[in-house]
Amino acid sequence: MAPPTFTHDMTRLLAVAMAVTILVPPTTAADLATTLDNIIDTTGALSHAFVGMRVVQLSDGRVLYAHNSERLFVPASNMKLFTTALALSKLGAGYRLATQIGAEVPLDAEGTLPGDLELAGGGDPSLSGREYPYQAHAAPSAVYSFRAMDEMADQLAAHGLKRIDGNIVGDDSRYVWEPQPGPWSSDSATREYGAPVSALIVNDNTFALTLRPGARVGDSARIALTPPFENFAIDNHVITTERGERKIEIYRSASGLELHLWGTIPKGDAGTTQELAIGDPALYAAEVLRDALLRRGISIHGAAVARHRFPDELAAGPPKLEVVLAEHRSPQLFDLLQVMDKVSQNLHAEMFLREVAVASGRAGSREAGLLTMDEFLAAIGISRNEYQFTDGSGLSRATLVSPTAIAKLLVHMNQSPQRDEWLNLLPIGGEDGTLGSRFTGHPEAHAIRAKTGTLDHVKAISGYADTTAHGRVAFSLLVNNFEEPGLGVTKAMDELVLAVLH
Repeated sequence: MAPPTFTHDMTRLLAVAMAVTILVPPTTAADLATTLDNIIDTTGALSHAFVGMRVVQLSDGRVLYAHNSERLFVPASNMKLFTTALALSKLGAGYRLATQIGAEVPLDAEGTLPGDLELAGGGDPSLSGREYPYQAHAAPSAVYSFRAMDEMADQLAAHGLKRIDGNIVGDDSRYVWEPQPGPWSSDSATREYGAPVSALIVNDNTFALTLRPGARVGDSARIALTPPFENFAIDNHVITTERGERKIEIYRSASGLELHLWGTIPKGDAGTTQELAIGDPALYAAEVLRDALLRRGISIHGAAVARHRFPDELAAGPPKLEVVLAEHRSPQLFDLLQVMDKVSQNLHAEMFLREVAVASGRAGSREAGLLTMDEFLAAIGISRNEYQFTDGSGLSRATLVSPTAIAKLLVHMNQSPQRDEWLNLLPIGGEDGTLGSRFTGHPEAHAIRAKTGTLDHVKAISGYADTTAHGRVAFSLLVNNFEEPGLGVTKAMDELVLAVLH
């Protein structure tokens, strides 16, 4: 059956009706419910989707709207709201992490270290070129820098280090070695968003691979790495063609030490850049440090090696150095969490889930972090039947939560001693972070502070809105199982949030 044909007048009337729906302020809870129900029921992009929403007036806790709000949804990066709240509440806004370099024995009088030099990861995610506090217009490539590692290498040289008789050991045993936590999808391990979880984090444990066509048809594609450091073999079978579409496949071996590329790239192509995950962050960090020391004229007898703590070694505990020769201290936790939430950084969320466990005296594992999360949520009135968490970032599709549970968290944090810091962690509508390009043409959206979430067939947005009729409200909107590519769903979700705002 052919779809109905709309005349110009019908289209104009429909547009006016939709505009009236959004622009007329819903002055009562009943008005708001009617408006929101109408958008959900009449928007084609949501016709086969599973939609859940809850809106709570913060002045008195009154529920202004609920739609499937007790049901469980895949939240995507809305999971970071829980991890952020846990870290901010348990660690405090001023908490800092440290990366240390040292040994079991001191240097001798000639500057020789008669053993291994150990690079002990402390969960610090700031070993990169990123600027703190958060910069709304920072280029993604600004992350890629070895500045922090070079500064620590300078500290070692200033201590008089001339020679290392042992290895350079990258030790990430502060956290249990679980590089791909929970039921993450298998392809995420290759990509930036699924970078392996480690207590050693250099440039978010990622690098950028740029491919451009070769000089002639039939030539292999040209490759460039950012930063220009290679600790793996690249098997390049991407061929330059006369014309056609760019088609490139990437496979990383299980060891992380081989990268296989194949496909085609037309000779007139401008090129493409792929952000990819490092295979073994501890080994990569050790090799970066080794290279920095060699460039400073420090001789090294041994190799770069990694030291992990495996799940059967929970009693081992985080590394402790007898002699500390260099150190890098992170910015305060507030700055780290703000970057994490504004740009939705998965690895940092996983790291903080484990760091809270370590700070509470538990092993730095995913399971210990989730146990600490359970205790935190029980204390603020969120029961286990309202969520099922399997990771700290929301990359896992097995992580589930209800809009009601998210709203409860938002209400609690708005009443908590960390309220001001908490609010300033969230993206601002139409202004920064993952909301920087949302709500175009609606300057009033600056009154929205919310965390987004996106996976295939999953979208979420939850946070706060300073409304005309109801003061500040907390809202949670989760959409699962939609069929269309997603732009229409995002537009419908923005309409729903703007309706709350008005």
